[in-house]
Amino acid sequence: MSGLPAAIVVPTVGRPSLRRLLDALVAGDGPAPAAVIVVDDRRGGGTPIDVDALVAAGWDARVVRGRGAGPAAARNTGWRLAAARWIAFLDDDVVPSPSWRADLAADLAGLPPDVHGSQGRIAVPLPAGRRPTDWERNVACLEDARWATADMAYRRSALAATGGFDERFPRAYREDADLALRVTAAGGRLVRGRRRVDHPPGPAGPWVSVALQRGNADDLLMDALHGRGWRARAGAPRGRRRAHLAPPAGAALAAAAAVRGHRRVAAGAALAWASLTADLAWRRIAPGPRTPREVATMVATSVAIPPGATWHAMRGRRARRRLLADRVRAPRPQPAGPRPRAVLLDRDGTLVVDVPYNGDPARVCAMPGAAEAVDRLRREGVATAVVSNQSGLARGYVAGAQVAAVNRRVEDLLGPLGPWLICPHGPDDGCACRKPRPGLVIRAAQALGVAPAECVVIGDIGADVDAARAAGARAVLVPTPRTRAEEVAAAPMVAPDLPAAVDLVLGAPR
Repeated sequence: MSGLPAAIVVPTVGRPSLRRLLDALVAGDGPAPAAVIVVDDRRGGGTPIDVDALVAAGWDARVVRGRGAGPAAARNTGWRLAAARWIAFLDDDVVPSPSWRADLAADLAGLPPDVHGSQGRIAVPLPAGRRPTDWERNVACLEDARWATADMAYRRSALAATGGFDERFPRAYREDADLALRVTAAGGRLVRGRRRVDHPPGPAGPWVSVALQRGNADDLLMDALHGRGWRARAGAPRGRRRAHLAPPAGAALAAAAAVRGHRRVAAGAALAWASLTADLAWRRIAPGPRTPREVATMVATSVAIPPGATWHAMRGRRARRRLLADRVRAPRPQPAGPRPRAVLLDRDGTLVVDVPYNGDPARVCAMPGAAEAVDRLRREGVATAVVSNQSGLARGYVAGAQVAAVNRRVEDLLGPLGPWLICPHGPDDGCACRKPRPGLVIRAAQALGVAPAECVVIGDIGADVDAARAAGARAVLVPTPRTRAEEVAAAPMVAPDLPAAVDLVLGAPR
């Protein structure tokens, strides 16, 4: 049997469960992996990690040192050392099924090129004969998680194109969703395979639920990177961050009122704090085993969770503001690429002032610098086209003749712009052309006789950027007052106006 086209990367902090994982891997059925790379991410060293059993089986197995910077950085270290077409990531506390290697081979066989990732199935064995604890229920949520890197395989080319895991996520939390959203935004599909791993809950200290509140800062980083709608795309349920604000607020009000001698206010605020804390504790106690130890742990941690969650949320908000401010202030250069053969321009908000559903040529007004920017593209011999959503046609607000008249007026002001690619559909029509889908970009490239990868799309909202990514083109965002901050944050290149965008694409004019 030929070997797996995949290298297996396992980041570890030296937990005893790693031995169980490696033993299960080598004892199972199926082809040998291209390599097994264990990334030792312990900061202080420790007992050397033994992969002799894998080497004895004839596998290319090695242990490399990580930087102690967290699982995202450790996974990046591992996949960058591998040469296989696929990289299969496993956490060090899972147990692959006996057929895992054979199932992985079947999962990856014959996948079409647009599939960039394959997710395994995670089973969390819970104890028989009693209700699960709060910690065990938390781990059990992995069974329904999307794209969890406890068992997730990516094409190496997709990892290289996206840069891999974002190392600003220091914990094993949200770094997997962030990568998956970037891969799918670039046009890759992710599918679920049939292979399975078990993920036992493992031991945890009594304060683990308080420590988990650090994830509130990571959720706010996700807001900055992917916009507030990322949870729907990632299948991530909304947590209780807002609800956790109330108990600390009640406690603070009670303390302040007591200091000022307002006894009734202090008593009322203290009662509110106690009621909210008791409600949280009962929500966590009721589905559990209700042993004295578990009840005491839930009561104590329910007092600590709301202030902990609030603190980490505040920390995350500060980091998000800094990130968004930095990205608005300074355009971020994209990795050097070839000079584009074509620039595809959005119409409303990019070439001309956005007048919603405009059917009147007299209301057309060019954006500042638009004529200068388009003229430079012509002088430099770069082909142009216009790609524009016009849902007013589907809604009946404008007629086709009116849209054509407006387009003629745009060219009266700016000169010929090449082919016009218009999407006449509404947002609920399910067409392939409406941005952020790639249809308009692909058709424009075909009309100009170039490949999408040879094009740059310039637009004013995230849908323009997403359409470019989905088609395999590059993109520059030129924000206007209607551009959301999260769209600016997620854009690969940002320019303050259209001439600056053309300068980014072509270089500063000589």
